[in-house]
Amino acid sequence: GIISRLNAAVSGASSLLDFYYSVGGLVLIKDQSSEADVHLADAEGVFRSVKIYLGRLRPTISVELAVDVAFSQSDGRWRYSSNNPESSAFAAGIALETLAGIVSLASSEIDQSLISTLKNDIIKLFDSIEKYDDGALYFDDKLVDGHEYQGPLSTTSSVLRGLTAFAAVTAENLNLPGDKMLGLAKFFLGICVPGDAKDFFNQIDSLACLESNRQGFSLGSFNVGVSTVLGSEVPSLTVKLVGAFSSGSKDASLVESQELNFDKTSGLHILNDLPKSIDVGSYTFVFEVVFHEPEHEEVYFMGSQTKVPISVTGLIKVENSEIAVLDSDLGSIESQKKLDLAGKNAISLSANHLQKLRLSFQLTTPHGRSFKPHQAFLKLRHESKVEHIFVVGNSGKQFEIVLNFLGLVEKFFYLSGKYDMELTIGDAAMENSLLVAIGHIELDLPEAPEKAPRPPPQPVDPYSRYGPKAEITHIFRAPEKRPPQELSLAFLGLTILPLLGFLIGLLRLGVNLKNFPTKPVPATFAVLFHVGIGAVLLLYVFFWVKLDLFQTLKLLGFLGVFLVFVGHRILSHLAAASAKLKSA
Repeated sequence: GIISRLNAAVSGASSLLDFYYSVGGLVLIKDQSSEADVHLADAEGVFRSVKIYLGRLRPTISVELAVDVAFSQSDGRWRYSSNNPESSAFAAGIALETLAGIVSLASSEIDQSLISTLKNDIIKLFDSIEKYDDGALYFDDKLVDGHEYQGPLSTTSSVLRGLTAFAAVTAENLNLPGDKMLGLAKFFLGICVPGDAKDFFNQIDSLACLESNRQGFSLGSFNVGVSTVLGSEVPSLTVKLVGAFSSGSKDASLVESQELNFDKTSGLHILNDLPKSIDVGSYTFVFEVVFHEPEHEEVYFMGSQTKVPISVTGLIKVENSEIAVLDSDLGSIESQKKLDLAGKNAISLSANHLQKLRLSFQLTTPHGRSFKPHQAFLKLRHESKVEHIFVVGNSGKQFEIVLNFLGLVEKFFYLSGKYDMELTIGDAAMENSLLVAIGHIELDLPEAPEKAPRPPPQPVDPYSRYGPKAEITHIFRAPEKRPPQELSLAFLGLTILPLLGFLIGLLRLGVNLKNFPTKPVPATFAVLFHVGIGAVLLLYVFFWVKLDLFQTLKLLGFLGVFLVFVGHRILSHLAAASAKLKSA
């Protein structure tokens, strides 16, 4: 079957792309079908055949798997085949994705020394990363062969796709530099208008890789750099974190004063770990700079303290979510349902104007503290497109909103029917902001009084106004019924009858050619005149058979000028000959 053919293709692969497509096919089958037994019997051997030279290290591997020269290079780049001496970062991304597929197809654990060697190659690859002035980082290959050059976007996307695939199948952290990962993210976010559909796919797919895979990328430490206003170096000093405050709060500092470690290599002051009191949210960090030598304070001026706004992002846990319909008088629960705000919901409720709707949920940070987002809205949209938005309030960890329909009938314009419910929870520090459809509620409201306000006119949908119009299908009327064939033939005979009479008359009278010119020039004009008459008759036939009126008139114009010219010459000759005959 297909699996055996792909396994055979892996065994017979001699180039990087051969391994990539055959291994990728097996991984795709494994992901799509849980019943299929898809694995590589000698996954470690295939891994070595892609990574290193087998002729020396794996004499037991079949000849088909042998590669004359290693695909991987010392700088972290890869080659497509042993016949191509040029290496590229784009091929490195393909190789990482291929090796990740081999690891996922392995029936036993791959030798960790091979994994460690590959991790070192990844670190070397990042040494060749390039940088824009705005801090965006990208991979690019030198233009050696036009059909193999991919450009910075495709090359960077290939590397990032390979890193994500490899990080997903390895248990250890890749420990990639956080500043470089942020630089790659800045590169993809800075692409405003992709060149084509392929570039758009690479951009979105790369951003999805950065968003979904977090375990392989280390965000590093908190670094502080100190320089003069012109960017030059400053003398030896100490940087202290003297306070950290929640934005908009006047409470006490969340951290104790601590000194940052100075790294002589990078020239940065480093805070290795954020204090545990710092959770998801916006903060203001207060730093203080102290010179080691007192005389430097007379040369350099530094404010007493420097305040730096810091935003800490993270995943917020949404729990204890439920929605209920309450009786207005007693407050008892008539119907209550649990919600999964992180998944899909299709809640169906019904209520009248004497009841209430209650929605509640809790938001907690990774450290278990309550979280208050910037936005928490509940939207109800009537089937007539009329929308109503309500702010969800909170008390501590609990967020709750209660809608008393008796007091909202006028705001709802007395519109009964189906209302779709949508919840919005968003914050700049909340990485999993929500815009989720909860379901719908069927409201039974009283009839509108005579002077009740009417719903506002809804804006015209731009798509219906400026979008493509409905296709116009034109139906031609049925052709009129034709006369019988016998009648048509009889009419044709009557039409041709005068022509037949003319021809018969010519045959009975005979043709008189004694006045035909005998001299060469007049005879030529006479022949051309009769040819022109014949051409007009032939054009008449073509008009009925093939040509339209405009084509016929255009050709007739040229023939008419020709006939006037030659006809005038031959008639002038005949008139002159007749005058000589009479004078004689």
